Amino acid sequence: MNKIRNFSIIAHIDHGKSTLADRIIQLCNMVTDREFKDQLLDNMDIERERGITIKSQTICLPFTSKDGNTYTLNLVDTPGHVDFSYEVSRALASCEGALLLIDAAQGIEAQTLANLYLAMENDLEIIPVINKIDLPAAEPEKVAAQIEEDLGLDGESIQRCSAKTGEGVMELLEAIVEYLPAPEGETDQPLQALVFDANYDPYRGTIISVRIINGTIKSGDQIQFMSNLAEYRVEELGVFGLKRTKTKSLSAGEVGYIIAGVKTVSDTRPGDTITLKESPCSSPLPGFREIQQVVFSSIYPISTEDYEDLATALEKLKLNDAALTYQKDSSAALGFGFRCGFLGLLHLEVVQERLEREFDISLILTVPTVKYYFYLQDKTKVEIDNPAYFPDPGSIDRIEEPFIKATIHIPERYMGAVMTLCMERRGENTNYHYPMPGRIEFTCELPLAEAIYDFYDRLKSVTQGYGSFDYELLDYRTSDLVKLDILVNGDQVDALSQLTHRTKARERGLNACERLSEEIPRQMFKIAIQAAIGGGIVARKNISALRKDVTAKCYGGDISRKRKLLEKQKAGKKRMKTVGNVEIPQRAFLAVLKSDQ
Repeated sequence: MNKIRNFSIIAHIDHGKSTLADRIIQLCNMVTDREFKDQLLDNMDIERERGITIKSQTICLPFTSKDGNTYTLNLVDTPGHVDFSYEVSRALASCEGALLLIDAAQGIEAQTLANLYLAMENDLEIIPVINKIDLPAAEPEKVAAQIEEDLGLDGESIQRCSAKTGEGVMELLEAIVEYLPAPEGETDQPLQALVFDANYDPYRGTIISVRIINGTIKSGDQIQFMSNLAEYRVEELGVFGLKRTKTKSLSAGEVGYIIAGVKTVSDTRPGDTITLKESPCSSPLPGFREIQQVVFSSIYPISTEDYEDLATALEKLKLNDAALTYQKDSSAALGFGFRCGFLGLLHLEVVQERLEREFDISLILTVPTVKYYFYLQDKTKVEIDNPAYFPDPGSIDRIEEPFIKATIHIPERYMGAVMTLCMERRGENTNYHYPMPGRIEFTCELPLAEAIYDFYDRLKSVTQGYGSFDYELLDYRTSDLVKLDILVNGDQVDALSQLTHRTKARERGLNACERLSEEIPRQMFKIAIQAAIGGGIVARKNISALRKDVTAKCYGGDISRKRKLLEKQKAGKKRMKTVGNVEIPQRAFLAVLKSDQ
């Protein structure tokens, strides 16, 4: 066991995690130059295009150090985005150490701190690594001072490298062997294996990624999950190379995979403990919790014939993504669809993009909402995430909405713009301090609904791309919420309804009316687009009628001839309006989601 090192690379988005992993894999001779490609561990198209890690990956690397000993390095690559922070925390629980990667040009950012705290909670040994030292704008000395002052980490242990050119990566591997502790655990104790990830293979079922904490597991053993007491027989186990490598057993300290005929990913929950049925361990490993969805949206196929295909696609996607939840939903405007729960907005985008690409279905999404608690006059509590189920306003005692603690890192020159943005979004309890000269760490408590609307885009705009944002859920607080309905030609369009704060209702309604008036084509009659709260109209836009020139065939003569034709047209338009239906194009639904700023 003293020749094993389990470690993870943690960093803010775009600080070079995947590139460093590529260099480490190359230096450990796991891949030939001919087979090598960038972002070797990212196997989804979306990950490769956006340069982000969505699914955590693991690889077992042999490394021969200067002292001639061969070590086994288990690298657990983690997602960097706040939506997947629970997955990151479970992956970190399977390691003894972490490389904290910091960009030499940008310094410490919001998620650098968030991931550092996660690593500290799991008692990991941390090696700070300054990456991208080859950049012209790199300031490694300044960043090293920042690491010592702000993070309180030892300046002696700071490693400097360029993952792109490979400079300093070999020294980093030596530091991993020297500074990171070997795993602890007893091979003769009852089996305790931590599940930190799972993915689905259509031929073998779920492939479970585990870290063996205590005991030994062999092929053919009868295992049991401790959260749901499900039992399976181990068909195959092994370690992760670039391809899976089969072994006879896995024992304490090792990281590997188990295949046991588990049918879906949702049966294997990250953070769960696996033990042997014959000799179970006394207690599960700490830290396990159910994954909570925080953002909800309805998905509808643009063509109604695609409904069955969408149902099949969601079923297949659910096999790979345990965090996605869905149930049947219907709308008068959009037909049949599904109400889905997501971990956050990035997760929503990823699911939408995968459905459109992998299953070739054109989709439309309703305005994302969060889960609200409604306390009614008869003392009952109702959880609502869909505006369609908004109760009668007379029966509501109070409404509570979720709040988050947002941490924003910005250069100090953007302080005013960011403070204004947070105040616009009903921010409260704002605090700030200077982690280093010229940079501000700004904390603020915001309603989650305000953060998911377009907060991140606006933050990037007002800070010219320099702002970084991280959040954690705080609690539920009483709020004055109303249901905003959109009426087109007097008919309510249920798919465009929103739950919003009373003070924001007119602004949101006006924005929706303006967007719709730009997208809905003109008809032969005038169309009124209105935003309403209950029976009161708060915003309105008109689309003027197309006018056919019925008097074109009148050359001169008495004015009464023209007037007669115009009266006839007016009567026709009135009749047309009473029976005329307005077709709303699909792009109009998407336009309403965008802010006007």
